Amino acid sequence: MRLLKLVPDNTNLDFLRWRTVAIIISSLLIAASIALIAVKGLNFGVDFAGGQLMRVTFQQPPSLDDLRTRVSGLGLGDANIQEFGSPREISIRMPLPEGGEEGANAAASKVRQAIVAQYPGARFDAVETVSGKVSGELIEAGALALLLAMIGIAIYIWIRFEWQFGVGALFSLFHDVTITLGIFALTQMEFDLNVIAALLTLIGYSLNDTIVIYDRIRENLRKYRKMDMAALLNLSMNETLSRTIATNLAMLLALGSLMILGPDVIQSFTTALLISVVIGTYSTVYVAAPFLIWLKVTSDSFVPKAAGSGTGERVTSYNEGY
Repeated sequence: MRLLKLVPDNTNLDFLRWRTVAIIISSLLIAASIALIAVKGLNFGVDFAGGQLMRVTFQQPPSLDDLRTRVSGLGLGDANIQEFGSPREISIRMPLPEGGEEGANAAASKVRQAIVAQYPGARFDAVETVSGKVSGELIEAGALALLLAMIGIAIYIWIRFEWQFGVGALFSLFHDVTITLGIFALTQMEFDLNVIAALLTLIGYSLNDTIVIYDRIRENLRKYRKMDMAALLNLSMNETLSRTIATNLAMLLALGSLMILGPDVIQSFTTALLISVVIGTYSTVYVAAPFLIWLKVTSDSFVPKAAGSGTGERVTSYNEGY
């Protein structure tokens, strides 16, 4: 019985042919993402913005305008009311009331009484309260976690390979995180701690994919010291293509199932991961690998000066095949 092969053995794709177009597209996406974050900002959840968040399930879809009128009439500040997953599930976000924990409990009780009086059977699934001080600390901790993770990974790859590889991996991670944040700014999806967890997962996932390809590139640099660098990169990526497709396909199937069947509370996490898998795969092929060429890495960059040419070294270009 023959095994199923996602990628034929003789696959010979010229990935590097489009590297100039890819870096132009990536540069435009990064610039657009930074502009969107600066202009529109991120739609911070209660974790980062502070305040109260209530999730209510109604027996029948309520009128959002009526809910806004009733909640705003309680004198608790402007309320942000929107659907959460389905027309019967509503999230109510309000500013943090005065009086600490007692004030928060009193405000939640007022909202509960006003809604249940008009909509009997309404069920309050969750009531979350985060102070402004705590939310500020969470923002700082989340940003620091992302920054340290990226720097730590770059240092690891620098030690494991060479400094050019570390710079390439760091720029690739910056590319992935920035564009993902830009998509959240564009769509105004809620940005909370779940998204931070997804971004940290993205950094680890992208690192795993990048290291696999970098390791094959390093191996081929030792074997084919006279091969054109673009051809060597293409060879390395084609040799690891089967693994890349299998891994990403498994991830997409799992995340797609969570998107369709998973609970609403993890939608932001799942969405961020789904976006990240696609962007991370693209950046590994068209950012991390081509970056080595832009950093002037050649097939003999890491050969000791005293080393001879040796025998059996492969000399070819991409068009001649592998």
